[in-house]
Amino acid sequence: MLSKGLLSKTLKLAKKNAIPIAVASGVAGAALVSSASASDDCVAPPSLAWSHKGIFSSFDAASMRRGYEVYRQVCSTCHAMHFMCYRNLVGVTHTKEHAEMLAGSIEVRDGPNDEGEMFDRPGKLFDRFPAPYPNEEAARAANGGAYPPDLSLIVKARPHGEDYVFALLTGYKDPPAGIVMRPGLHYNPYFSGGAISMEPPIREFGQVEWQDGTPPTVTQMAKDVCTFLAWASEPETDERKKAGVKWLSALLVAAGVAGYWKRFKWMPIKTRKIEWKYY
Repeated sequence: MLSKGLLSKTLKLAKKNAIPIAVASGVAGAALVSSASASDDCVAPPSLAWSHKGIFSSFDAASMRRGYEVYRQVCSTCHAMHFMCYRNLVGVTHTKEHAEMLAGSIEVRDGPNDEGEMFDRPGKLFDRFPAPYPNEEAARAANGGAYPPDLSLIVKARPHGEDYVFALLTGYKDPPAGIVMRPGLHYNPYFSGGAISMEPPIREFGQVEWQDGTPPTVTQMAKDVCTFLAWASEPETDERKKAGVKWLSALLVAAGVAGYWKRFKWMPIKTRKIEWKYY
């Protein structure tokens, strides 16, 4: 058991050094975080002005629709989106009829039927986007040992979000002098280590055809697919912003009512003074 005197001295010493210890801990933590980020060995992506980033802005439905086409025609050959169903497109990027047509264009393994056998059927709205590979082992075998990540939450799963994805898609370059890439690797300064096994997915003008007539340049395709992936990562963003605007409006009205009540109703009561005089 510590004596009361020793315990009192210990508490005083702890109180005296609490602020310096906290500051030192914060500096050490910041240094560790900085060193961890520096060890990524890649160029930080530039910050872009995305139209859906504003407080009162929403996702561009036309851009998301084009981005879905980029994913369907280009990215889906290697990457899955396990958390996305065709019904998620209805009323956002596609009509119900168009989404049903897209879902019906795939074959889904279902069953068992009454005879205990599995069977193939046309896709429906509640089906998920088809995966290009049946399992991780098959995906690695088809991509030289590299596993293509799922794109459902890729924007939230990577630092800098859609800025990183856009920079990665458009950042393929010839390696600098003195750097020799191994066979099967490609130089991309925005990827950790600068070497990525994924070939440039978006290579040339007109790689994807859009019905709205937008010129399918490389940067336009990258921008639209990033917008679609950002929405897929947080499809509730627009509804959350709407709810936030409603709540802020209600709070402003409540603050006005409270201010009026305090100024004209409560203040006379609060500042009232009662004196007792004896005669």
